[in-house]
Amino acid sequence: MAAMQVAGSLPGGQARDVPREPPPEQGSGFRCLSARLCALRPDDSSSARTEIHLLFDQLISENYGEGGGVTPQDVSALLVQACRLVPLNQNHLVSKVSQLIHHLLNRLQVIVDEQNLDFLLAYTISAIQQCSSWTHMEILQALAALVYCNGSKCQKYLPDLLGKSGILMKLSDSAQPDPEVRRAAVHCMANLCLSVPGQPYLEEPYPNICFQAFLTTLQSPKSSDMDDITFCMLLQNALKGIQSLLNGGKMKLTQTEELGALLAVLKKSMFHGLPGLDIELPPVLYPTPLPQCDGRPPVKPPQSESSASRPAVNKKKKSKVKSRKIQQGEEEEEESSSEREAAPITGSGRENPREGSTPCSPSSLGVRGLPVEGSDQAGRDRVSAPFRSANWKRVSSSESDYSDAEGGMQSKMRSYQAKVRQGALACFLSTIKSIEKKVLYGYWSAFVPDTPELGSPQSVSLMTLTLKDPSPKTRACALQVLSAILEGSKQFLSVAEDTSDHRRAFTPFSVMIASSIRELHRCLLLALVAESSSQTLTQIIKCLANLVSNSPYNRLKLSLLTKVWNQIKPYIRHKDVNVRVSSLTLLGAIVSTHAPLPEVQLLLQQPCSSGLSNSNSATPHLSTPDWWKKAPSGPFLEEASVSSPKGSPEPCWLIRLCISTVVLPKEDSCSGSDAGCAAGSTYEPSPMRLEALQVLAHLARGYFSMAQVYLMELGEVICKCMGEADPSIQLHGAKLLEELGTGLIQQYKPDSTVASDQRVPVAVVVMFWTMMLNGPLPGALQNSEHPTLQASACDALSSILPEAFSGLPSDRQILCITMLLGLNDSKNRLVKAATSRALGVYVLFPCLRQDVIFVADTANAILMSLQDKSLNVRAKAAWSLGNLTDTLIVNMETPDPSFQEEFSGLLLLKMLQSAIEASRDKDKVKSNAVRALGNLLHFLQPSHIEKPRFAEIIEESIQALISTVLNEAAMKVRWNACYAVGNVFKNPALPLGTAPWTSQAYNALTSVVTSCKNFKVRIRSATALSIPSTREQYGPAEQYAQIWNALVIALQKSEDTTDFLEFKYCASLRTQICQALIHLLSLAGASDLPCIRETLELNGDMVQSFFLQFLKSGAEGDDTGAPHGLLERDQMVRAALEHLRSNQAPPGDSAKRAIMDFLEDTLTIYFDSSGSQVALLGPTDR
Repeated sequence: MAAMQVAGSLPGGQARDVPREPPPEQGSGFRCLSARLCALRPDDSSSARTEIHLLFDQLISENYGEGGGVTPQDVSALLVQACRLVPLNQNHLVSKVSQLIHHLLNRLQVIVDEQNLDFLLAYTISAIQQCSSWTHMEILQALAALVYCNGSKCQKYLPDLLGKSGILMKLSDSAQPDPEVRRAAVHCMANLCLSVPGQPYLEEPYPNICFQAFLTTLQSPKSSDMDDITFCMLLQNALKGIQSLLNGGKMKLTQTEELGALLAVLKKSMFHGLPGLDIELPPVLYPTPLPQCDGRPPVKPPQSESSASRPAVNKKKKSKVKSRKIQQGEEEEEESSSEREAAPITGSGRENPREGSTPCSPSSLGVRGLPVEGSDQAGRDRVSAPFRSANWKRVSSSESDYSDAEGGMQSKMRSYQAKVRQGALACFLSTIKSIEKKVLYGYWSAFVPDTPELGSPQSVSLMTLTLKDPSPKTRACALQVLSAILEGSKQFLSVAEDTSDHRRAFTPFSVMIASSIRELHRCLLLALVAESSSQTLTQIIKCLANLVSNSPYNRLKLSLLTKVWNQIKPYIRHKDVNVRVSSLTLLGAIVSTHAPLPEVQLLLQQPCSSGLSNSNSATPHLSTPDWWKKAPSGPFLEEASVSSPKGSPEPCWLIRLCISTVVLPKEDSCSGSDAGCAAGSTYEPSPMRLEALQVLAHLARGYFSMAQVYLMELGEVICKCMGEADPSIQLHGAKLLEELGTGLIQQYKPDSTVASDQRVPVAVVVMFWTMMLNGPLPGALQNSEHPTLQASACDALSSILPEAFSGLPSDRQILCITMLLGLNDSKNRLVKAATSRALGVYVLFPCLRQDVIFVADTANAILMSLQDKSLNVRAKAAWSLGNLTDTLIVNMETPDPSFQEEFSGLLLLKMLQSAIEASRDKDKVKSNAVRALGNLLHFLQPSHIEKPRFAEIIEESIQALISTVLNEAAMKVRWNACYAVGNVFKNPALPLGTAPWTSQAYNALTSVVTSCKNFKVRIRSATALSIPSTREQYGPAEQYAQIWNALVIALQKSEDTTDFLEFKYCASLRTQICQALIHLLSLAGASDLPCIRETLELNGDMVQSFFLQFLKSGAEGDDTGAPHGLLERDQMVRAALEHLRSNQAPPGDSAKRAIMDFLEDTLTIYFDSSGSQVALLGPTDR
C-alpha cells in the first residue's frame, strides 16, 4: 500500500518519478516543489517521512537567485503546510523543517504575516518543549527568523517565551550546558526586541526582562566549554538586543545603577580581544567629575594572541608612523577579506540581522560621508606606492608560528572580536542618544582621555581604540561615538580654563576639563598622522571639527588651534573627496568658534606654504605650494582695487583657497576618487564647493576685516554660484551674500569699533550691490520652483546697507521694493516669512521711511501676512509691524508735519485692529504686537482721537495692553507690554488721568513693579510710572498715593529674589525706582503730601539709604535711561525740593516741612560724605 495518497497520481504510484524539465522562469522550481508538498497528506509511515525529507532537501538546495520571483504569501503557506506534515514526535523531521523555515525566511527576505505567524510560533514553541535537546539549535534558529521584525505580533506568546519559566529565559541562562543553544536563545530575544517604525512595541515588563537578560549575558565570563567564536557571537547578539531596545525609544535608562551597569559592560566589550589589553572594570560605573580608575594591570597577552596580532615585518626598523601604516594597511585588507566569510549558519548563505552578527559599520552609526562609488578600492589605492609595495613583508608560512589552518582561524577570530567591539560601540552610540547630555557628562572621565600624570599609564578610553585598534572599521566606530559625545558639549566644556598656572593642593574641575580637551587634541592629531584608511581619516577630521566647535579656546592656552590648523592644511589636497570635504569642515569650525580669535587671525595671515611642505604619505597628492594663488578666471571688476590695498601681499590664503575651489576647474591629481561629482563636470564635486562656500560665510561672519579685501571678487563668486543650475550652490551663494551684507551693516552701526578709514567705502558697497542686482539675484527671487532659494534671496536683499541703498540707481531701488511687495503674495510660507521680515527692514531705511506711499503699501502687506495660518509668518509680520510703527514715531519727531497729515486714518484704524488681534496670539507674535500697539497709540493725533470711531478702538487697545502686562506670559512679552504702556503715557492728546482706563493701567504697573519675578520687567514698569509729565495725569490723590506706596514697597523688596540671575539687575531696579519716586515728588500737590509723610515716617531710613546710593553711584548695566551723571541726579533732588517749597500747604499742615526736611537731610548727608563744600542754597540765592 502506498505510503500516502497523492492527489492526481497514477495507479502504482510511479507518476511522481517523471524527470522535471529545466525551469522556464525563476521561481518555477519552488512552485513545483511547493505544489508537491501541498499535495501530501499527514502520514506517519516510513516512506512518507522519506518523501518529506527529500522535498525539504530539494527546497533548501533550490537556487532562488534574487528572491526567485517567490511571494511572501507563497513562502508562508508552504511553511505552514510543512509544519502540518511533521508531527512533533519525529525529531529528525522537526529539525529538518526548522532548517527549512530558517533558510527560506533568510534567503528570500520574508517577514511572515500575522495569521501564519500565529500557527508557526505555536508549532516551534511546542517543538522546543517536546523534542529532544539536540534539535533545539535548529528550532531556535527557525524561531529567530520568525520573530524577526515581528515582535509586536508575538504578544500572546511572550509569557511562554520570556516569562519566569519561559523557554528563552531558560535556554539563555548561563547554566545552559550547550553554548550554541544559549547563543541561539539570546539571538531570538534580540530579534524579538527589534522594533519596526509604526508598529506597537513589546508590552511591559518584557523590554526590561530582555534588557536584564542581555546585561547578565554581557557581564558573565566565558565558560570553559564555549569556544571563542561562539562567545563573540553571543556577545554580539546581546549587544544587538540592547541596541534594538534603546533604538525603539521605550527603554529609558533613568536609574543610575542600571545605566552604570550598562556603561561598564559596554566599556569592557569595546576592548574585547584588543591585542595587548586586558582591562578589569567594576560591575557599575558611577557618575563623577573625577578620573576613574581602570584597574588595568600590565598583563601580557597569550602567546597565540600576540603572534596573531603582531605580523612579523622586516627586522630593519622603520619609523613608528611608517610601520604602523603598514600594519594598518595589511589589517584593513585582512579584515575586509575575513569579514566576507559568513558566520557559521546552518542551511543559509545570508548575512543579516537575523543572524545576530552584524558589524557596526560607519553607515549604521550615522556616518554622513559622501557616497563615492568604489570607495573600498579607492581606500586601498589611496596608500602611497611605498606602502602598496610592502605586501612582500607579510608573514609567510615558513616564518609563521602556526600552520595555515591555524592562521586562518586566528584571522577569523580577530574578525569576530572586532565585530564585538564594533557592536559595543554601536550600542554605546544608541545609549548616548537615549540619555540626556547632562547625565552622559557625568561619565566623561570613563570614556574621554585625560592627560596622564608623570609615571602613570594612560587611561583606556575611546582614544585607545582610535590609536591602537588594528581594524579601521572599529577605529571609525570609536570616532563616531566620540563625536556624538562631543556634539552639543559646548556648555559642559565652557567651564574649562587653563590660562593661568594652578598651584593648589587640589585640581579644580575647570583645569581637569581643560586637560581633557588638550589630551583630545593631542590624541586626535596623532591619529590623523598615523591613519591610512581614508574612511577613518574622514571620521578623525569630523571628530576634530566637533571638538573645535565646542571647545572654549578663549579660556585655554594658545597653540591648540595652531597645531590643528598646521596639520590639517595638507589634507585639503588629499586624493579622497571625503577627506577634502571634512578638512574644509574643520577649517570652517576653526574660523567660526568664538570668532574673532587673535590666534586664528594670525593663522589666516600665514603664507600658504607654511605647513604644506611637511606632506607625508597619507597625503601624496599635493601640488606645489603656490596652487592656491591661482586667480579665478572671469572679468572681476577693476573697481575692486578700491577696497583692497595696492601692492599688499595676499592677506588671507583660506579665502583664496575657497574661491579657487568654487570657481576653478578641478585638477587631474584630485579627480581619481571624485565619483561624487556629476559626469562631465569640470569643477570640484558639489560637496567640496558647498563646504568652501560655507567657510567663506563663516569668514565673512567672524573675520569680516579680511573678507572685505575680497568684497568685489566674492561678489563675482556669488553671481557665478547664483547663476548655476544646482539649487544647493545657488542657496549657499545667497547665504554668503547675506553674511557679507550683514558684515557691512555691522561696520556702519553707531556703536561699531571699526575706524572710519578701515570701513568699506559706501561707494564700493553701492558698486557691490549694483553688481548683485544686475546679476542673477533678481532671478533667484523669482525662482518659484525653489522657494528655499527665494527665501534666502529675500534674506540677502534685506542685508543691504541703508546708506548704500540710497546710493543705488532709482530703477534698482524700485526693483527691490517691487519684488519684495510682490513676493509677499507668495503661497509658500518660507518665502512669505522672509519677505515680511525684509519689508520690516526696508521700512526703517532713512530714504524710505518718509515715503508715505511706500510705508502705506508695506503696512497693507504686513497686515495681510498677520492673517496667515503659519505662526512663523505671523511672527515675522508682527516684528515688521513693530518696526513700521517705530518709523511712525521717528517721523512724528521730525519738524515737517506732512507725513502725519498724509498718513491714512483708515489705515491706522486697520493697524490698531490687527495689532489687537495679534496681541491675543502666541507669545512669538504677541511680544511685537504690543510693541506696535504702544507706538500706534503714541502716534495718534488729536484729529484722530476726536473721531468717534477711534474712541472704541483706543479703549480696546489699552485694555489689550493692560491684560498683557498682568498675564503670566513670557517675560519678553510683559516687558514689551510695560514699554508700550509707557509709550501710551507719552501721548499728551490721550485723556490720561481722567479716562476710566487710567486707574487700570496704573494698577497693572504697580502690581508688576512690586511682585513680578523678573527684575527687567519691574524696571520697565517703574520706568513707565515715571513717564507722565504733569500731576493731573496721575489722577486723584488716592491714585497718586497708591503709586507712591507701591514704589516704596518695590524699593523695599528690590533684593528679594531666589533667582541668582536676577541679582545683577538689583542696582538698576533701585536706580529706576528712586528716579520714579523723585519724579513723583517733583510733581506732588498739597493733597499728596500727607500720604508721602506717612510713608517716610514708617520707612524713611530705608528710602533715604537708597536715595543716597542713587546719588552716589550709577547702576551697573542700567538700560533704563536713568541719568548716570552725579550732578544730574543731584539736580533732580534739588528740583523736587524747589517744587515742594513752592507748594502752598494749608495752615497748620506739617507734612510739607517733614518732607522737605527729609530731602534736605538726604542732600546734607550726601554732600558731607562726598566732601563737597556746596551749601544747600535757597531759590533766591540761586
